[in-house]
Amino acid sequence: MSKVKKNRASERHVTAASAMRDASRYLMNTYQRPPVVFVRGQGCHVYDHRGRKYLDFLGGIAVNALGHAHPRLLRVIRREAGRAIHFSNLYHNSFQGPLARRLTAWSGMDRAFFTNSGTEAVDGALKLARLTARKHGATEKTRILALEHSFHGRTFGALSVTHPLSYREPFEPLVPGVEFVRGNDVADLEAKFDDSVCALIVEVLQGEGGIYPLSGPFWTRARELATHYGAALIADEIQSGLGRTGRPFAYQRHIGLPDIAVIAKPIAGGLPLGAILARGDYAEAFAPGLHGTTFGGGPLTCAVGLEFLNIVEDENLLENVRARGAQLRAGLSRLTAEFDFIREVRGEGLMLGLDLSVDGRIYPKAALRHGLLINCTHTHVLRLLPPFIVTERQVDEFLARFRVVLAQTKRPAPYIPEPADPAPAHSFAGVR
Repeated sequence: MSKVKKNRASERHVTAASAMRDASRYLMNTYQRPPVVFVRGQGCHVYDHRGRKYLDFLGGIAVNALGHAHPRLLRVIRREAGRAIHFSNLYHNSFQGPLARRLTAWSGMDRAFFTNSGTEAVDGALKLARLTARKHGATEKTRILALEHSFHGRTFGALSVTHPLSYREPFEPLVPGVEFVRGNDVADLEAKFDDSVCALIVEVLQGEGGIYPLSGPFWTRARELATHYGAALIADEIQSGLGRTGRPFAYQRHIGLPDIAVIAKPIAGGLPLGAILARGDYAEAFAPGLHGTTFGGGPLTCAVGLEFLNIVEDENLLENVRARGAQLRAGLSRLTAEFDFIREVRGEGLMLGLDLSVDGRIYPKAALRHGLLINCTHTHVLRLLPPFIVTERQVDEFLARFRVVLAQTKRPAPYIPEPADPAPAHSFAGVR
């Protein structure tokens, strides 16, 4: 047997050790992973190569909103994979139009454009904002405002409106004309907003930046300024949208719609799919040839997206998100009285964060040893993103185990904030 055939045969019987060895040797060094290989999931649990069971309160970073191996999603995937996976966007398929219709009904938008990912949707939304301004004759209207602590993605456009310098600096120069506004600081927003701005992009509930909610007064003033200056208000709902906060979209807790919303993560149950949703002039600005995508909106992913929306509605999961979110938040709040290094519990629905006064990066590792999956973001915020299907009993189980994690883990060093970022390298006043 040839070496190639032997390698192919061995791949069918790969061990966890060999999988990790191949990853170490052949994958680019972009993630720090623990020495565990997950092999399957069921509901709110995942299982590793040793058969150990974990309660998943990370949900694939908000992707697995229906948990793992949801039977209705599996039926659609099996059925449609046997019919057609891809045709290309040069032709209609049976599911893209219907999914667009459903998403506009959920969001209050007029039209949709499907993408492969959230970061691609952000890039497309920024293009759409600049294009619409140009179509109105405002060729100098190119500035983009974003918020401090924002995270919008890894491509050049999305990275340009992502605030932490650690993400941006290694790849500069990025897209010029971007300036950052202090979150919930209406005066700072007013000072930086003028007729040269084509877009303000915000996460209604910041995820990677530490689970910071946008205030009602800030959203209202942002909507007023965007309308006054003819700029696009873009809501990044990639993590917070499609039910995560207990509403179809997080911006629906405020008065006034965005002009553009971007979504991704949960819509196709783990398959790659995102979308740009837009209304008014922004929904009509694209014309054939101005934008496109190879994989976005294929028949398989759109069929799964439709079934995802059906399941959320049929199983009344938004009510469960609100109920289980309140239960989880109450339990976490009780822990603040027991552990003085928990400064605050933030978030809404099943998108919650614990702000710590200590370095939080040790706790996901400790949680893993206790059979829990959680995440630390912004160095000191523990992020919880359990599936929408999580039960009352599973929330109680998580809280009991998590308390043990906090109690038995040696207290880390105090969290020391990094020095304040200097003036943004891509501000309009100092483009380079």
